Amino acid sequence: MKTTFVSKEKNDVKFTMDFTAEEFDAAVVKAYQASKDQFVIDGFRKGKAPRSIIEKHYGEGIFFEDAINNLFKDGYPGAINELDLEVIDSPAAEFSEIGKGKPMTITITVPVYPVVEVKDYFGVEVEQVEAKVKPEDVEKEIEGLQKRNARMILADRPVKEGDTVLLDYSGFVGEEQFEGGTAERQELKIGSGMFIPGFEEQLVGATPGEKKDVTVTFPEEYHSEDLAGKEAVFHCLIHEVKEEQLPELDDEFAKDVSEYDTLDELKKETEARLQKYADEQSVNAAKDAVIEKVYQINKTDVPRVMVEDEIDRMAQDLDHQLRYQGLSLEQYLQFMQKDAKEFREELREDATKKVSTRLVLMSIVEAEKVDVTEEELETELANMAVQYNMETAQVKEMIGADNMKFFKKDIQLKKVIDMLYDKAKVTKVEKAEEAPETEEK
Repeated sequence: MKTTFVSKEKNDVKFTMDFTAEEFDAAVVKAYQASKDQFVIDGFRKGKAPRSIIEKHYGEGIFFEDAINNLFKDGYPGAINELDLEVIDSPAAEFSEIGKGKPMTITITVPVYPVVEVKDYFGVEVEQVEAKVKPEDVEKEIEGLQKRNARMILADRPVKEGDTVLLDYSGFVGEEQFEGGTAERQELKIGSGMFIPGFEEQLVGATPGEKKDVTVTFPEEYHSEDLAGKEAVFHCLIHEVKEEQLPELDDEFAKDVSEYDTLDELKKETEARLQKYADEQSVNAAKDAVIEKVYQINKTDVPRVMVEDEIDRMAQDLDHQLRYQGLSLEQYLQFMQKDAKEFREELREDATKKVSTRLVLMSIVEAEKVDVTEEELETELANMAVQYNMETAQVKEMIGADNMKFFKKDIQLKKVIDMLYDKAKVTKVEKAEEAPETEEK
């Protein structure tokens, strides 16, 4: 097959796929082999009739349509890649005269990712909020590390807030024990809010070995209709009370939880890490502000099909997130009392902006002739390999040769965003102090 670019008018590209007579005849043979079992011809067992006999009965072109479809299906993806086209909708096809021993040409017209005229994208003015890490931020981070390394020890005393108790319980509504309300040697942290409101608070003051009845009322919106809004009594037996024992914040602690020999070194590393993260967040927020400014200057209408595709992607992403929580998109919509059409309309504005923003940025890529070198490509692939704990070769295989051009376009977008940020007029400002909370009177 030979692919030839013909023309581009607005966002429609025209090209041809030319097949030799030999290629077309081979496709006809393949179509015959695939469908010969469908024909019943007198004098031949099913599927055993020669091609010439079938063509005599049904006409010379009986296999032409399947042959053309196969040539198109096999040739079109390669042609798109060869011409480096990013198509956004289904193609229209025209066919040359078809016959045995004749070459065939398929002329394709297909809409491609549009490029719009962009302006004033360099030098936009934005503020960049810089956050300075404070000593209390470092202390809070160290305290979190201290808590994560705490030990639980038995406490021979009454239950306090924050303790973890080991208990048996059995729940009753009236005289009847209800299903799912019984457990043995269940761990429960007091104050976690894991149990029905009021349950954990009533265990405060209980001692190891004590039996205690806890009376609660199930919420009206409780998931079990049989229990919703009803009062229940849980007969509890406290086996153990455990309290959190925090390690001492000293040099030994630093050695145990890090690669540093002293607590001061650990604090300095923590401060540097927090500051690096804060700086990255500051830059990313400023880049977002630059993109928003450039978008507002250049926003444009986008093809509806691109918006619909983006809505599809957003819906699929939500569906994947919900499935991690044991739900499907259909169940979510039922719970929210929405139908699919209403849900899609709610996504439309955000999807339109996403598509329009990308269109503006990719148009700047074209205007500035932003390219991706092999070195940049390999660096991005290596970074991705580290992120996913894979070999670079595995990442390349995962992306696939057909999708590598889209991966390169993402790199182009990163480069153009960096370029817009570097050329923007960025005013750095300090993060405003948060006003202290005051009690309402």
